[in-house]
Amino acid sequence: MEDREIIALFWARSQEAIRETARKYGAYCGTIIRRVLGDGRDAEECLNDTWLGAWNAMPPQRPNRLNVFLGRIARNTALDRWSYNHAQRRGSGFEAVLEELAECVGGTPLEETLEARQLGEAISAYLDTVSPTARQVFLRRYWYCDTIPEIAAATGFSRSKVTSLLHRTRKGLRTYLLEEGYDL
Repeated sequence: MEDREIIALFWARSQEAIRETARKYGAYCGTIIRRVLGDGRDAEECLNDTWLGAWNAMPPQRPNRLNVFLGRIARNTALDRWSYNHAQRRGSGFEAVLEELAECVGGTPLEETLEARQLGEAISAYLDTVSPTARQVFLRRYWYCDTIPEIAAATGFSRSKVTSLLHRTRKGLRTYLLEEGYDL
């Protein structure tokens, strides 16, 4: 089923919208959720919360790209669950991603130092200035939480090239944010 048809089902408030969304995007959203959470115990619940989030958002929203829309809901749902579980559970691998980014956006929680939306816009503006390759690798690591070996396999780069590219991009991001007036 085409995305526009699925969106029309959501707007018509048809239960078929959830079934079709799960069939078409279940694996995609499940992967995003498992990358953040690190295990499958909470993944099914987060996946169901993703479908509920889509149900509640449409209408009034009519996304242009359903996969991106659902991916964002899935990621945010997983991040909320990760935050809730963080004090009780370690080892998802997501901590490593946050530690890597902490060197360019500061070591204190973003909510205490910057409004998250403004920071997101600044990061997006910076990523518009880097090569498509650097942007792809950066997003795979820090949005999708892919591991270095997974990024290397997907791009055909060596692990050391991926690591080096990420380091240079983070360093450039840090410089950019300092120039934009962020106190890191």
